[in-house]
Amino acid sequence: MFEKILIANRGEIALRVLRTCREMGIATVAVHSSADRDLKHVRLADESVCIGPAASGESYLNIPALIAAAEVTDAGAIHPGYGFLSENADFAERVESSGFAFIGPRAETIRLMGDKVSAKQAMLDAGVPCVPGSGGALTDDADTNMALAREIGYPVIIKAAAGGGGRGMRVVHTEGALLHSISLTRSEAQQGFGNDTLYMEKYLEQPRHVEFQILSDSHGNAICLGERDCSMQRRHQKVIEEAPAPGITDEQRQAMSERLVRACQEIGYRGAGTFEFLYENGEFYFIEMNTRLQVEHTVTEQVTGIDLVREQILIAAGEPLSMTQDQVEIRGHAIECRINAENPATFIPSPGTIQQYHAPGGLGIRMDTHIYNGYAVPPYYDSMIGKLIAHGYDRKIAIARMRGALGEIVIDGIETNIALHSELMNDANFQNGGTDIHYLEKKLKSLT
Repeated sequence: MFEKILIANRGEIALRVLRTCREMGIATVAVHSSADRDLKHVRLADESVCIGPAASGESYLNIPALIAAAEVTDAGAIHPGYGFLSENADFAERVESSGFAFIGPRAETIRLMGDKVSAKQAMLDAGVPCVPGSGGALTDDADTNMALAREIGYPVIIKAAAGGGGRGMRVVHTEGALLHSISLTRSEAQQGFGNDTLYMEKYLEQPRHVEFQILSDSHGNAICLGERDCSMQRRHQKVIEEAPAPGITDEQRQAMSERLVRACQEIGYRGAGTFEFLYENGEFYFIEMNTRLQVEHTVTEQVTGIDLVREQILIAAGEPLSMTQDQVEIRGHAIECRINAENPATFIPSPGTIQQYHAPGGLGIRMDTHIYNGYAVPPYYDSMIGKLIAHGYDRKIAIARMRGALGEIVIDGIETNIALHSELMNDANFQNGGTDIHYLEKKLKSLT
């Protein structure tokens, strides 16, 4: 087992990783930008290293600085958290070649699944259902692309192979708009990702976003920890997540779990990962794989009782999985609300100093956050400042507990989206379960 782990991230996820390391008796190294020296995990870590100025490109995305920090502190492994370099194959490769363990998949697997075209082909080869599409990268031949779109059927969506987080995609409803849309998306992809490879898929009208959590070790063992519904989204960014997904049957869960376990074994996956699907009319369609820990891993932890960070560390240390598929049990229901420092109506970020913070409590309530009284939320990074999770023996109780927790939490000094979450907990359609990925956008438009 590792004696010391460097946490290459910030905020609540860095604190989350630190807590598990402490529980396992592993020393920690916190890296931070000059703007983050007062983060809670920096204060709690055994050692800390400033790796650069506030700009993430000069600090949290600075691979040489991170490697140097691991070297000077004699860390044995690096945990990337999520975001930043967590899905950067070059970083994973550099970490391993420098003599450290990367707590995540191998670089070649990150590359395979990070490219949407190769990822889809790998899933098709493994028997995982995919959205009907181009079956490969689009060429520059206009006639071929137009014929392909007719075969798939409008509307179609053009996606950048290297895209992610809702970026690098454009929906096309008519043949007349197709070629111009391809040209625009290709230009944006090259500018934003340095890769202009595109592919085309059928655009599903009212899908839900359902994803499956997996764990896979380096000994050929893999398990699936059930699914999450992440359909409540704004601009392709998740707002609320829950597990299990409403309306998914035990038979569907078992069938998908078996397919995804086989897929992990076929691609030689190592670590924690998430297979993301669009779900419509009882069918799953693979869209991408996240080769890292997800923001919403907490709801899976609540319904399974499994510490996913602990499993990541054990796998990276070469240990076999600590459980088998038949030992995985889904108990109750969990919901997560992402708490952001932003105006709940305009969504404009709201950095500033927190004058008063009071965490909610009670049975089944969990608050993952790095904030505290007097903490200054910086303007340089993502606006998420915490995650509020409610767990109950069924979905109705989880919603009731979340409603109570949202009414109890106090964050003064900055604006937050707590009011939006309270509104959604009282929304009749959300309470009934199964809203599609467009629901929140439509609701927000109706409120303006």
